[in-house]
Amino acid sequence: MLQNSLVMVVIILVINIVYVSFFTIRMILTLKGYRYMAALISMVEVVIYVVGLGLVLDNLNQIQNLIAYAVGYGLGVLVGTKIEEKMALGYITVNVITKEYDRDLPKQLRDAGYGVTSWAAQGLEGDRMALQVLTPRKMELKLYQTIKELDPKAFIIAYEPKTIYGGFWVKAVRKGRLHR
Repeated sequence: MLQNSLVMVVIILVINIVYVSFFTIRMILTLKGYRYMAALISMVEVVIYVVGLGLVLDNLNQIQNLIAYAVGYGLGVLVGTKIEEKMALGYITVNVITKEYDRDLPKQLRDAGYGVTSWAAQGLEGDRMALQVLTPRKMELKLYQTIKELDPKAFIIAYEPKTIYGGFWVKAVRKGRLHR
């Protein structure tokens, strides 16, 4: 079966897509602090890697195998990134500067289940409201949509916090009470 060059190319391509997807997920799990899960994935990852690389090295005289390995690597990065987007581990912090000072905006976001801290701010063109909103990454796009509906001219900056301690909102999220 491995003598057929097309079958070999497909096998190498698939092996590398799977390997690099596992590699990407392992790296993200490591960065997010899921050490044990990352270690388990790395054991599977290294077996896939050795098999795929072995197939290529055993057949270096056939350039299509090397090309399949390279294409599989690139596609694996794309697949791994898509998987990570779907997993959406962790939280996102979004800073919002409103166009107008709007006392109702924080309440509307809180009623939607988001953790919101707000304060008065002064911009170039007058009074503004600054908000810091915390949400699980799975809810990030919905949060942007909600903010744009409530204030289409809001200025939005998002970042991923490394560590979060305390606060009623984080405790409620961990207990599964929000965003149902």
